[in-house]
Amino acid sequence: MNRPAIYKIKTNFAPQINYIYKAMSTKKVSAVLFDFDGVVMNTESQYTVFWDKQGIKYLGITDFGMLMKGVTLKEIFQKFFAGRTAEQEQIAKELELFESRIEYSFIPGFCEFIADLKSNNIKTGLVTSSGSVKMQNVYHLYPDFKTFFDIILTAENFLHSKPNPECFMLGMQMLNSEPENTFVFEDSFYGLEAAMRSSAIVAGLTTTNSYAKIVEMAHYIINDFSSMSFEKLVSWRNNRD
Repeated sequence: MNRPAIYKIKTNFAPQINYIYKAMSTKKVSAVLFDFDGVVMNTESQYTVFWDKQGIKYLGITDFGMLMKGVTLKEIFQKFFAGRTAEQEQIAKELELFESRIEYSFIPGFCEFIADLKSNNIKTGLVTSSGSVKMQNVYHLYPDFKTFFDIILTAENFLHSKPNPECFMLGMQMLNSEPENTFVFEDSFYGLEAAMRSSAIVAGLTTTNSYAKIVEMAHYIINDFSSMSFEKLVSWRNNRD
């Protein structure tokens, strides 16, 4: 955010100059961005199992699933499977089959929270590293899913994966919202880093990592959306500066 303009005024009570700041933007909540896995849907544990198996099978790496949180498939291939075309094709096939069978259930309180935001005319966006094919499965299972959001950004919509903040900055741009008036809800290390780097107000969920592991990576920490409301966001925003 640009530094507010400074104005000088003279008082009638003393021969001194007082300095005041003219605010560049009004405190408000104008947009809320959500990650998908582990934030909107309780799916992260299932992905951890899938990628752990791939890590052991192809790379001899344990706990590979935790390294993949918030990373697009394209960047996974570039970083860990560069030049291994046959393995990339096999993993892609297995992932597509896995995602067609995955169990999707909403994080507690999400549907009520999103309805509250919409009733208060708050713009909402989904920003996920998942691909469009997977999201088509979600739309099939939940026909009204798209109505939750004003925009939906998938891996095909941005060049760089999290922790690069590009995806969140694009979301704010599309919703015409300044970072200081935008909330981002994330759960993964890479996602939280990307959100913080975007200069938005960040809320971390403990659905994937413990409170102790993410407490320094977000402005606020929640377990789920059960206690969230538009009024709480307003309170958080007013306390920021």
